[in-house]
Amino acid sequence: MPDQATAKNPETAASSATRITTMESSSTKPTIVYPGRRSNKRWIIVGAAVVVLVGGIFLWRYLMGFESTDDAQVDVHLYPVSARISGYVQAVHVGDNEYVQQGTTLVEIDPKDYQVAVARAEANLKTAEASARALNIDVPISSVDTASQLKFTSSDIEEAKAAIAAGEKQVAAAQARILEAEAENVKARDDVDRYHLLLVKEEVPKQIYDHAVAAAQTDTAAVTAAKEEEAAAEQNVAEARSRLIEAVARNESAQAGPKRVASTRDRALSATADIGQRQAELEQAQLNLGYTKILAPVTGEVTKNVVVGLNVDPGEQLLTVVPLDEVWITANFKETQLKHMRAGQKVKITCDSNGRTYQGHVDSIAGATGPLFSLLPPENATGNYVKIVQRIPVKVVLEPGENRDHQLRPGMNVEAKVYLR
Repeated sequence: MPDQATAKNPETAASSATRITTMESSSTKPTIVYPGRRSNKRWIIVGAAVVVLVGGIFLWRYLMGFESTDDAQVDVHLYPVSARISGYVQAVHVGDNEYVQQGTTLVEIDPKDYQVAVARAEANLKTAEASARALNIDVPISSVDTASQLKFTSSDIEEAKAAIAAGEKQVAAAQARILEAEAENVKARDDVDRYHLLLVKEEVPKQIYDHAVAAAQTDTAAVTAAKEEEAAAEQNVAEARSRLIEAVARNESAQAGPKRVASTRDRALSATADIGQRQAELEQAQLNLGYTKILAPVTGEVTKNVVVGLNVDPGEQLLTVVPLDEVWITANFKETQLKHMRAGQKVKITCDSNGRTYQGHVDSIAGATGPLFSLLPPENATGNYVKIVQRIPVKVVLEPGENRDHQLRPGMNVEAKVYLR
C-alpha cells in the first residue's frame, strides 16, 4: 500500500524521503522541516515588495504632484500720498497704523491763500466777460457807422464838386457883368466929358449934363457891385473847394473804417479767448483749493510722517496707504520647478507668523528672473562662468475672503505649495 501511494504521489514520496534523511543525519536531536512554512515566507516577502512598490509609486506621484518653496513673501502695491500744492498743514485726521476707507480726509492744508486765488480768478473772469460783451456790441455798431460814413462822405464830395462848378459859373458871370459894367462906365464918362464941353459952350442944357453925370456914377457903382459879386462867387468857390477837401479826407477816413471794424472784431475775438484763459485760471484755482484736502486713494492702513505745523511742498510724500485687501504672494520658484506650472493652478500658502494655511491660485509667472530686475544684473559673458539655478517670481493671488482678518501683512515670509494636477 505505501508503495502504491508513493507511486501515485511522487511529491509525497519526496517529502517522506526528506524527513527520513533528516532524521538519519541528526545524531543528537531530530529536526523536522515543513515545506509549507518556506512558501509562506516567500509570499510575505513578495507582498511586502508589492506594498513598498505601490507605496513608492503613490509617494512619487504625490511628490511629483506639487512644487513648493519657502522663498516667498507677501507683497502689495503701496500707495504713497503726497501734497500737490505747497502750504501749511493745519490738521491731520489719522493716526499711525489707522485703518481708513477710500476717500477719507487724511490731511488738511491751510486753504486761505487758495480761497483768495479763487476770488481773484472769479473777478478776472467777470472783467474779461464784460470786455468781450462790450467789444462784441461795438463790432456791428462800427460796421454800420463805417457804411454810413462812406455813403455820406461820397455824397459830400459830390455836393462839394457841384458847389465848385456852380461857384465857378457864378464867377464867370460876375466877370462878364464887370466887363459890361466897365464898358458902360467908360461910355458914361465919355458922355459926361462931351456934355461938359457942350455945357461950357451952352449948346446943351445943364439938365442933360447932370443926367449924364448921374448915369456915369450909376455905371461906376455897377462896376463896383459886379466886382463884389465876382469876389463873393470866388469866395463860394473857395469854400466849396474846402468842403471838397474835407469831404475827401472824411471819405479816406471812412475807407479805413472796414479795417477798424476788423480790428474791433479781432479785439472781440481776443477778449473771447481771454475769457477761456480766465476760466482755466479759475478752474486751476478751484483745483488748488480742492487739493488742500488730501484724501485716501484706497482703503487700507496708514503709515504717516506728517504732523500739524509742517510746511509742505508739491510732491512731498506725507503718508503711505497699505491696501491689506489687495495683498498677493510672490513665490520665487527655481527654474527647474516651472516645467508643469501654469496659471490657475491651486496653491496653499502657509504663513510663518501664525501657522495658518491660506488658499490661492497661480495668477501669472514673471517674464524674467529676479536678478535681471536688480540694479546690477549678472553678466555671464565675462569672467569664469558658474551655472546657478535661477529663481523666477510667480504671483499667487489669494481666494476671496482668505485675508479677511488682515493678518497677512506685506513683507511676511510664507511657504507656497503649488498643486500641478
